[in-house]
Amino acid sequence: MDPRGEVALELKPAMASIATAHGPLELPAFLPDATRGVVRAVEATQLAAVGVQGLCVNAWHLARAPGTRALSRLGGIHRFMGFDGPVLADSGGFQILSMIESGALRGAATPKGLRYREKGGEAKLLGPQKCIRWQLELGADLLVCLDHCTHPDAPIEKQRESVENTVRWARECKLARDRFAQSAGRAPSLFAVIQGGRDANLRRECAARLVEIGFDGYAYGGWPVRDDGLLVESVALVGELAPRDKPLWGLGIGKPENLVAAARLRYELFDCVLPTRDARHARLYVRGAGPLAPTNESAWYSHLYIGDKKHAASDAPIDANCRCPCCERYSRGYLHHLWNLRDSVAARMLTLHNLSFYSGIVRELRAG
Repeated sequence: MDPRGEVALELKPAMASIATAHGPLELPAFLPDATRGVVRAVEATQLAAVGVQGLCVNAWHLARAPGTRALSRLGGIHRFMGFDGPVLADSGGFQILSMIESGALRGAATPKGLRYREKGGEAKLLGPQKCIRWQLELGADLLVCLDHCTHPDAPIEKQRESVENTVRWARECKLARDRFAQSAGRAPSLFAVIQGGRDANLRRECAARLVEIGFDGYAYGGWPVRDDGLLVESVALVGELAPRDKPLWGLGIGKPENLVAAARLRYELFDCVLPTRDARHARLYVRGAGPLAPTNESAWYSHLYIGDKKHAASDAPIDANCRCPCCERYSRGYLHHLWNLRDSVAARMLTLHNLSFYSGIVRELRAG
């Protein structure tokens, strides 16, 4: 990748899909974040209408409430949410470490896992086996190994510790998944996360050790975006290091141009809060006329803020070429009115539109 973020256009021979117990997940795919078991403002039954195939939930948050055992007794995350498609369950390790760094939790990474204490609570340990048990109790189709994510500015000693913990925990996660597979007769796909910070040698070492263990998929771990908004060089390096016959997940890569850039670096699976969070702040995406590109210099998409007064008398849809329920039925003027009222219909419609935009990106990428 050059300093402007331009990337090579050669794609790997893409996997057509990932087989799951809830149907195939066509690749590339964008999974909206349903962190606590809901895509904010939208019912699960509405997601298919805007091209959403699968969702990403967070095992740690769901273990806190309502509890993964409770969800298991209720039939699992699919039945709980009323969602029939594939579900990926992130481990929650990143969230714990982020909260420790911010001071919201007290704790640290140890060889046994992540030790943490919530204010006024007991000390807890999230280790590899518990991490996998939670995800299995959810009934997730795609599982993620516990990993030790560091800040990119962390010293090399901390990055080395991160790699050692990540590989150790990944090995234990795979053993836990395999024990379940033997007893249950099915083996949900398990992704390992490649860490190493900005150090290319550590990235290579982490990738090599994880590939030697063998996983169903791999993921970029760490902070994928530079201060200028473009992808860091490590994203391209992990794309080169990961096995070509396994799906590669771009954890947290969400800006449209970065998603396109990562897809051209062999990434096939994406999740991010950006489209749904932007919708809740009235920031919408509009597809332009140009082809998908790894930068937005060609203006292949633009933003629209529905709260702007200029939309009050407009009878145009958000995007005349979009076929989502929002654009097919409602004008900018009406959506502006709903937004000013802070009506829940506004949040729902705007979210559906942004998810439709992202579904369109991956649909175009699949078409080549």
